[in-house]
Amino acid sequence: MSFDISVSGDAAEAVDRIVPQLVSDLVASRITAQDPTLWGPAAEGEAAKRLGWTEAVVVSDGLVDDIIALRDRLRSEGVDHIVLGGMGGSSLAPEVITRTAGVELTVLDATDPEQVLRALNHRIDHTAVVISSKSGSTVETDSQKRVYERAFAEAGIDPITRIIIVTDPDSPLDQAARADGYRVFNADPNVGGRYSALTAFGLVPSGLAGVDIAALLDEASSVAGRLAVDHPSNPGLILGAAIAGTRPLRDKLAIVPDGTYIVGFADWAEQLIAESTGKDGKGILPIVLDKYSTEVKLGLNDVQIVRLVESERETEEVAAGEIEISGTLGAQLLVWEYATAVAGRLLGINPFDQPDVESAKIATRGFLEQQPEPTPAAFVESGIEVRGTQSIIAAATSIDAAVEALLSSLPHGGYVSVQAYLDRGAYPELELLRERLAARTARPVTFGWGPRFLHSTGQFHKGGPAVGVFLQLVGTASEDLDIPGRPFTFGELLHAQAAGDASVLEAHGRPVLTLTLSENPQGVETVLDIIR
Repeated sequence: MSFDISVSGDAAEAVDRIVPQLVSDLVASRITAQDPTLWGPAAEGEAAKRLGWTEAVVVSDGLVDDIIALRDRLRSEGVDHIVLGGMGGSSLAPEVITRTAGVELTVLDATDPEQVLRALNHRIDHTAVVISSKSGSTVETDSQKRVYERAFAEAGIDPITRIIIVTDPDSPLDQAARADGYRVFNADPNVGGRYSALTAFGLVPSGLAGVDIAALLDEASSVAGRLAVDHPSNPGLILGAAIAGTRPLRDKLAIVPDGTYIVGFADWAEQLIAESTGKDGKGILPIVLDKYSTEVKLGLNDVQIVRLVESERETEEVAAGEIEISGTLGAQLLVWEYATAVAGRLLGINPFDQPDVESAKIATRGFLEQQPEPTPAAFVESGIEVRGTQSIIAAATSIDAAVEALLSSLPHGGYVSVQAYLDRGAYPELELLRERLAARTARPVTFGWGPRFLHSTGQFHKGGPAVGVFLQLVGTASEDLDIPGRPFTFGELLHAQAAGDASVLEAHGRPVLTLTLSENPQGVETVLDIIR
């Protein structure tokens, strides 16, 4: 089998209780038939234009030859390095696909100027860039396109020969790119970004980088029939019930690679689940862990552990209370999409909109347009400026005290979110903070790189249960980078995104502590020394 799942404990009880009703309600076949009424009248309008992913395996088959032909042409011209400029669903699926295949793809889902500059300065003569944006108006992606157009021109290369566009038909980007003569791939407009792994958004950058995308689609096809059938063995129904039907709801989903050959799957699933379910004060918060993480050992009653294991044999014996899954990458992508749609029905929410993502974008635009003076720091320690919610910083005179005040504000059932607006390639050691804070609080802790996480867990932070506390780390690059045709730089954009999201979180009543580093390397070292 290309996909196997076994459940135990509360998850098994949920499956036994819920799946028969899902079968009776013909949920699987209705999803496959793109029935928009499954999620209630309020969701029907959005669902009617967001279910195209159920037929992506068939629709996308026609793209494969064109993608391979373009890859072969580029390679014949000495172009063997692919950069992907995209955010959220446009970048996370290609990242897991290429990492699993062992194929190089530079994923530029960032606005940190140091990270952008490093990508620009790497093998530009042998580089092609895929610019992916469903709406065609994503500020990060537009900025990346602009700097690469300039970089190619300065290198004596016609940008039209090196930049490939993936977007929805008739989007602003589609219209402009076609007018300028760029190579354009259109994706199915009836697929939302986080469900687009098996569409042009997932396949074009992966295929150009060298992945066997036909095999990936075959893997998904092998499970598609099982997902469409109203039967108790349907893996999409089982997984959806297991993650969204426990009583009481285990609303933190710990995704743990434990023998799977797939690399980085939890990062993709994190966006799919968090952005789909985190709204109306409800939701499931995915946590990207490894098998040695603190949360795996604690046995928390609001955490559901899902292990991604090597093979069907591994799912024959399941640890008490856990879910174990094995499967090929293509099959996993499609099953989790179905399961998330099922989870939305069980939670009573619309799994296809993201109402709170736009609020942070609006706040960012406000900071860029008005360029207000930064809020004065409450205090400065070792070159790090400390700001935050008044209740957190009011009595604090040190970073350690401010962090302790933030953690002390954790409510029952709460979680900590660490958000690092820095170059993730240069400072991977910051991810150590996740495990340190989990051990310190005995509560789930997530870690996200900004602005990448804004297109992933950002929706859950603002729209999900109001039980999170938020630690922002904001870097200051030693070298900034202007954006052609824009009145702001990458550094200014990064700081506006951090400030914008913090303001929206505080407006939603979420506690925020922001540490702004005046010098990145020294500041990172200081933060790691203090937060233990």
